[in-house]
Amino acid sequence: MDREPIIDARGIIKRYYIGQPNELEILHGIDIKVYPGEFVAIVGASGSGKSTLMNIIGVLDKPTEGQYYLDGVDVGESDDSELSNIRNQKIGFVFQTYNLISRQSALKNVELPMLYGGMGSRARTRRAKELMAMVGMEERMHHNPDELSGGQKQRVAIARAMGNDPAIILADEPTGALDTKTGRMVMDIFHKLNEEHGKTIVLITHSPSLAEETQRILTLSDGMIIGEREGRGHANI
Repeated sequence: MDREPIIDARGIIKRYYIGQPNELEILHGIDIKVYPGEFVAIVGASGSGKSTLMNIIGVLDKPTEGQYYLDGVDVGESDDSELSNIRNQKIGFVFQTYNLISRQSALKNVELPMLYGGMGSRARTRRAKELMAMVGMEERMHHNPDELSGGQKQRVAIARAMGNDPAIILADEPTGALDTKTGRMVMDIFHKLNEEHGKTIVLITHSPSLAEETQRILTLSDGMIIGEREGRGHANI
């Protein structure tokens, strides 16, 4: 590809307890490039380093060694304030556990990243309602999370991730807590975001069948990328 990658990780090493007898290296020199508009899966068993890698890609953590460029910005050279801004504006997160605020309505949860981003009250409520409609949740927008099913919570979480119209959606085991039918609905929303809205999506999963739905599959094992191949993509599910 002649385009510039939106995610460009080079020689990423992550260690914990540095300099101590129990020093632990989780990632052993990861190289990843993801291009704008791609739908990529990172697949691996529990303990392979998927969550550590996602935290670095999502700018929730910094590598011990190596360089990470997000949309051309060297993350290692950015201060905490700049990193917070990058996370808020460039990346939408979807987690297995939803991470919704229980005391706030679904609509208020969706508004949250826009509030942090400085968007005015009317504008963010209007956009939140549009996003709730996009994920088929307009009838439940005034319900609190504990009044919603797992699939409904995840759809709210996806709408929230889209709040600031980020270039990248990071989805960490987004169907892990859902039954097959509900998981299918959630994956269909991700395909829609990728195909119709041009979002770059990185799916972290232990499920080979979900990984197959993406355009490209990276296999992570013991902190190293051990394989890369094309997936079947959405059209061939």
